[in-house]
Amino acid sequence: MTGGRSTPERGPDGLVAGFLFKVIREQIPRTQEELAADLGVDKSTLQGWESGRRPLSATRAGNLVAMRRKLIRLGAPPALVDALNIAMDADFILAEILSGGTGDRPFDEHPLASWVLTRDTTHMIGWAVSGVLPGMVSAKLSIPAARRGPVAVAPLLDTADRARFFDILRQHAERADRDGDDVALLRRQVFYLSSYDRDWDAAAWFDTMRRRGRLTASVSGWSPRWAEARSVAAALARQGDPDLLRDFIARSLTDNDAAEAANLNYWAHWLGLDSRPQTDDSFMAERDRPAWDGSALLRQLAVRLDRAVEYTDLYVHSIWALLIARRGLLEADPHIAQDLNSRVQVLLDGDSLSTQSRRELEAVHYGLRIGGFGTTGN
Repeated sequence: MTGGRSTPERGPDGLVAGFLFKVIREQIPRTQEELAADLGVDKSTLQGWESGRRPLSATRAGNLVAMRRKLIRLGAPPALVDALNIAMDADFILAEILSGGTGDRPFDEHPLASWVLTRDTTHMIGWAVSGVLPGMVSAKLSIPAARRGPVAVAPLLDTADRARFFDILRQHAERADRDGDDVALLRRQVFYLSSYDRDWDAAAWFDTMRRRGRLTASVSGWSPRWAEARSVAAALARQGDPDLLRDFIARSLTDNDAAEAANLNYWAHWLGLDSRPQTDDSFMAERDRPAWDGSALLRQLAVRLDRAVEYTDLYVHSIWALLIARRGLLEADPHIAQDLNSRVQVLLDGDSLSTQSRRELEAVHYGLRIGGFGTTGN
């Protein structure tokens, strides 16, 4: 199943939110006729929402609030209902990108240049361009995804629109390269979203950009270019090349307090632990009284440590750095320590770690054994 065909002038305004709405309906569960009656709307209206032809975002705000509450009362998972806002945000960004090429539009008006995306919004966009089910959706389903139609497929753009989406992103990256630090946020988010492209020419494009010196690599100390280098390294790791990420960790993170703090601040924003909306990357440079909870960040990093294979090195280093910056976290929550210990052991028993990652993970393992985290591994 794919989403409705969009025209070159207009993007898929309600594709992702509509598909998520369908998933929610089938989780209650209700047929289209039953849910339309429950919500007091015509079946054709509900069908329009689910297909994306009638965007949920066009619904009057008061009606949308009332409908969300009614869905929860009917038994919909609250987290999925809350995710409708994120899905509508993803639809907005998709439509903005697909509305045209680079043209003469000022970059500061582009949604990727003026808003720092979180993981959940990024994964919603990725759902439409790659078909990968976002973790925030799959984690809340009451049945295994493979057993039911709507959760086993995706709100995919059609082939032509997916190709056009990535082509426009590449145009943005190449044009923005001439505009310096002012559009570093746009460049880094474009590069990361481009890594969702798994067609044969995607890796070749990244390789061409690297050979031309257009990809920001290692940067010393915090700056917008540092944030860009982090996203570039993550994008290439997602494409299957971990070398730049490992180099970034060694040369642009390790032994640099400002960079380590920026990395943890970004993780907290990316994972939704710092709920403040960010319009640029300057929040990463904050050093005093971070607006996020260390135990919550450790829990989020630990649960993904042995799952996100392409980012293992970054997860290992970030956990190691967090435990140095926030001493006492392991003692404060024995449940996190127990979960982390089992995941650390799995990785240490394997042979996929870089030399630096193994050294840092052994330091974490030692801290777990003695019930605290000292300076071992520095």
